[in-house]
Amino acid sequence: MQRKESKWGRWVVAVLALGAMVVVFTNMLIDNMPKGEAQKVEEYAPWEDETVDAVSAIAVQEGGRIKPFSTFAGFQMLGLHGARSMKVLGKGGETYKVKPTEWMMDTLFRPELAVDLPTFRVDNSDVLKAIGVEIKGRRDRYSYTEIEPGREKLVELARSYEPIDKDDRDPVQQQTIDLAYNVRTYESILSYFSFARYGVTLKGTGTDGKPDTIANFSAVMTTAPEIMERVEQTQNAEGRIDPQIQDLLQQILDGANFSKYGLFILPPKDTKDGTWLTAGNAIMQTMTLESKDPETAIEDVAAMEVMVRSLQTSEEEFRKHVDEFKALTGKRAEARGEGKRIGMEVTYFKKDYFLNAIVYFLIGTLCALAMWGFGFNKIGKLFYWATFAFTGWATVLCVIAIVKRCLIMERPPVGNLYDTIIFICATGVIFALLIEWIARKRFALGLAPIIGTALLILARRYEVGDAGDHLDPLVAVLDSNFWLATHVITISLGYSAGLLAAMLSCGYILMRGLNLDGGNKDLRRSLTKAVYGSICLTVFLSLVGTVLGGIWANYSWGRFWGWDPKENGALMIVLWTLAILHARLGGIIKDWGLHLASVFTACVVAFSWWHVNFLGVGLHNYGFTAGKDTIWIFYGVMLIFLLFGAVVMMIEQSTKKEIRSPSDQEVVKGLDA
Repeated sequence: MQRKESKWGRWVVAVLALGAMVVVFTNMLIDNMPKGEAQKVEEYAPWEDETVDAVSAIAVQEGGRIKPFSTFAGFQMLGLHGARSMKVLGKGGETYKVKPTEWMMDTLFRPELAVDLPTFRVDNSDVLKAIGVEIKGRRDRYSYTEIEPGREKLVELARSYEPIDKDDRDPVQQQTIDLAYNVRTYESILSYFSFARYGVTLKGTGTDGKPDTIANFSAVMTTAPEIMERVEQTQNAEGRIDPQIQDLLQQILDGANFSKYGLFILPPKDTKDGTWLTAGNAIMQTMTLESKDPETAIEDVAAMEVMVRSLQTSEEEFRKHVDEFKALTGKRAEARGEGKRIGMEVTYFKKDYFLNAIVYFLIGTLCALAMWGFGFNKIGKLFYWATFAFTGWATVLCVIAIVKRCLIMERPPVGNLYDTIIFICATGVIFALLIEWIARKRFALGLAPIIGTALLILARRYEVGDAGDHLDPLVAVLDSNFWLATHVITISLGYSAGLLAAMLSCGYILMRGLNLDGGNKDLRRSLTKAVYGSICLTVFLSLVGTVLGGIWANYSWGRFWGWDPKENGALMIVLWTLAILHARLGGIIKDWGLHLASVFTACVVAFSWWHVNFLGVGLHNYGFTAGKDTIWIFYGVMLIFLLFGAVVMMIEQSTKKEIRSPSDQEVVKGLDA
């Protein structure tokens, strides 16, 4: 005899789950979208799409690799603005959405407009109060023009706070330092093409009535040998540099310094030289006669001057010279074997596969909740296939994105913490769909889009918090495609299987605790088998991955095992899952014990995967810092499931002891699993 299934209970749980999902997703959007109203920039007009596409594909060296201008702009904007878009109220009172490439183009080519864009995210208004800047709200975004009056005070305070140990700084002190660095970074981009806009002023003699004239930096660079010879002659003859020459050199120095940082867009001809040049590097090396190839440097600077000034004519003319500049530098990059994936990377970020996957996972989650609510009737079956379709397509998008990332990075899919999130998301959902294909009980299919949504939201939040390009090359100790493809993949698959087992057990606890299954023993048995199988897969993958990691450690560091936190975390997963399997086989734990232990497995996996990166010790600590609060929220949620499951288990056991009649004994059998 089975208890009657609680249909209303299913709908209540579905509605509560939907509410929780809305809260989480809304929080993500609020954290990433610009605050307040659109910033008013009266003369602002959007760039033409063709112009944006042309500039997007300019090759830039940054973070140890060659990437497109659009990628560079995206992470710069993410670091300063805290989002990948901003709203601007421009010409005619129209509201425009400015994306990273357009924002960076404004900063480089239209600085007179860029200074009024809401570039800087300030999370604590006390930072601005301290430097005498008028504040908008507790947490908002500000333009360079709004912050500039307090710039000197900002730098002064930042310098006074820097000697304080980072762990001892209060939030205002740390954010003051961060804002000062952000302002300095922005200024280096803002003034990058000053040399092209203003040129060099050649002073008239004042005696013969000759007026001052403006010369291009590239033209002055052609006379570098003569200028340096003149400097040497006047120093030897008069013990000083001629004032006109001194003024000229100072202007060149200022222009070069303005463009010394930011954009490394000039590939050297010498393939042995791995570092690309900025415009400032090219100018200074030529003027000091240190350039190995002054003709190429002069040609590059001249091309940039023409490109920047052509914008005054029209965007069409500007695009023409952008294409010429790309052709000029692209030939050298191609000869060096660099920049082969520029087009693919532009497309990768433009498609935004993971954001689209979140949308489809969310729709799949809604369909899954409806599937659970309607049960096994015709409408429920319709939502079953809808859940499968949306979840399957979202998974395909994740796989496409991961494959493209591998091609761009030229390495296996997992190499940093961000990689692990998206990889565990994709493989976890695939594992869940495989379980559904085997069991056909709907529980795994229902969990699949929820897991996908949660992990991709985590990935997006981590990306915003870290604001780093996760396609950049790895630290030297990790740069081994063989071990990344064996040890790291195997360990990550173990994480995926362990977390899936825990999520299935959470579903079991909810289902049994709220009587959502009506005491269906077959459903409970299938779910228990799925969890048991997932635990077996976890221990196998974790054990193999840990052994492979030890071999890699012996190869890299000269020892197989060093009790490093990451190594200890992997060992904890192996020992804990082995203990679960032995206890199950030995009859020490039954179904309830298996599922409660499985939920705790999530905490063990999360510690090994995520938490050890924040301990700041060990050879496996690679400096990850974003997402510290998330782990404690996760631990708290798992604890709630454990406590709820323990309470339900004790209530069931107490109920069984009180039942005496034969008919009631049949009910007890229905409660047992």
